[in-house]
Amino acid sequence: MRRRALLRAVVVLTAVLGVNYVAWRWLESVNWSAWWIAVPLVLAETYSLVDVLLFGTTMWRVRVRTPPAPAPPDATVDVLVTTYDEPVELVMATARAALAIRHPHRTWVLDDGARPGLRAAAEAEGIGYLERGADWADRPRHAKAGNLNNALLRTDGEFLLVLDADQVPAPEILDRTLGYFADDGVALVQTPQHFTNVTEADPLGSQAPLFYGPIQQGKDGWEAAFFCGSNAVLRREALMQLGVVGYVRETERAVRDALRTGRRLLARARRRAGTPRETAALEAVAAAVDDALAAVDRGDPLGEVTYAFRRRVDEVATADLAADLVQIRADLARITGGPAIETDVELGAVVVDDDALERLAQRDLSPVHALTQVRDLVAAVDVGRTHEAQAVMPMATVSVTEDMATAMRLHALGWRSVYHHEVLALGLAPEDLPTAMTQRLRWAQGTLQVLLRENPLTVRGLRLGQRLMYFSTMWSYLSGFAAVVYLAAPIIFLCFGVLPVTAWSADFFARFIPFFLASQLLFVVAARGVRTWRGQQYNLALFPLWIRATVTAAANVWWGRPLGFAVTPKVRGSAAGAWRLVLPQLIAMVLLVVAAVVGLVRAGLGLSPWPGTAVNLLWVGYDLLVLSVIVTALRYRGYVPEERSPA
Repeated sequence: MRRRALLRAVVVLTAVLGVNYVAWRWLESVNWSAWWIAVPLVLAETYSLVDVLLFGTTMWRVRVRTPPAPAPPDATVDVLVTTYDEPVELVMATARAALAIRHPHRTWVLDDGARPGLRAAAEAEGIGYLERGADWADRPRHAKAGNLNNALLRTDGEFLLVLDADQVPAPEILDRTLGYFADDGVALVQTPQHFTNVTEADPLGSQAPLFYGPIQQGKDGWEAAFFCGSNAVLRREALMQLGVVGYVRETERAVRDALRTGRRLLARARRRAGTPRETAALEAVAAAVDDALAAVDRGDPLGEVTYAFRRRVDEVATADLAADLVQIRADLARITGGPAIETDVELGAVVVDDDALERLAQRDLSPVHALTQVRDLVAAVDVGRTHEAQAVMPMATVSVTEDMATAMRLHALGWRSVYHHEVLALGLAPEDLPTAMTQRLRWAQGTLQVLLRENPLTVRGLRLGQRLMYFSTMWSYLSGFAAVVYLAAPIIFLCFGVLPVTAWSADFFARFIPFFLASQLLFVVAARGVRTWRGQQYNLALFPLWIRATVTAAANVWWGRPLGFAVTPKVRGSAAGAWRLVLPQLIAMVLLVVAAVVGLVRAGLGLSPWPGTAVNLLWVGYDLLVLSVIVTALRYRGYVPEERSPA
């Protein structure tokens, strides 16, 4: 209780000082004569304030759980080891450990690479083996989400333990987590991801102790701890409900879209209607569209809604058919100068003059043909979702990272989650910078896909705290744009003397320094002794990656440009050419050093004020310290066991 009280006091202090500083910046200190750098800087500072406030909100309700009741002995569990192209022996090491889990269960290897060698190895040790069937051919595969969805319909345990190919579980993992499911409302129990091939220095920032600790515990306090893709136990009933609800919602959306498209077709057709009869028919169908949309919004059964709608359109079309036939006969007779439709007695069929039909086809059709177009639009809705391998997809497929989207949908349905803060599986982290960047790019892209497709601030069913917890994670990946400004501002001042603030006055220092120190204190108190510096470094140092993730995720969502799914390699790659991946950071470091030299020269010549120069030199020093992690990462040559301390 004392720790929570201290933490909340620091949160309040940071919020008050931060709002005071940023409000002053907007109202009194923006140098509008240099708006092109002054406005981006104050926007970046506002972004950082929101980021700190969201972090403080997360920490406000940190939950440290007591161990749950013992696992129910009759709970049935499927342990799912997901793999694509990882080395067979690595996958089998995880599968063997999964087989040794103490609680009764069945172990399955989900091989999305369909490798005969892995099948043989698994079956030789009595481990189940699942791969995609023929129904997935020529249909979207949805990467890991599709792999899990395929397995969900081919297994039947009450609970699922999901493991990545490199996450070796402890024998007691189910004994320590299944007890939470005594609460029928719990759908998910997430445990930390911890890596054995990471040195104390953690040059690639892999361990994420702040996230797998205080942040997840804070989200847990808001009932928003989310699925992280591995080392998690899920309730099958919750996932299947999610799949069915998703199927219904997708079908509703398709019917609603078809009806709205039909409404637009009818509006255009009414503008072209030439007779009162056509206008009346079109208005009758427009009324049927409105009634059908209202029925969908009420939640009426879709089958009944679409059937009733098609019947009404057919009635209007049938009533109009006789008049249409009379008009067609008259038009054909006028075109040919005589009868164009005759009956062939021998064939017992109606024969139409081909030349007359060709000329008739060149004319504008009656607007009434829109009736059948609208009817056919609704009838064509793919209720069976034949474009997909499965009609029901419990794991979310809207993102290349299925975990967060799935958890958010579960929470929106009213299910609860648990974060169990105990390392119960040991994995392998990337051992080179390119691999680490590939992994982080996928995380960022997937998270931003969810933000753009299913913004948690607008998702129905989520409580306010849950909305903020999901949004805070998504918001953090937008930091790349703010980082560019933070790097550019001191360079511009030191080299050209352009002030983004009206003056480096006492007011500035009196407001900025307390806010900066309070925000750092907040991280220290929230971390409770956990090292967070490496994570703070990468938050800034990977700014080009975060910008790329934002741009590519937006292009994917808005314009359909593919992202692909990059599986994180589990073996160290070549370090050759890695520097090209961080060229923007290296250029930024050079520019910062040059700017520092130029700034000192300008101040010595009296061209720039010393107070402003001193502030920006400190700023440059901080930026260089943060970016230095890139140099450390480039020099890193992988984990050597002897490097790890005995502790």
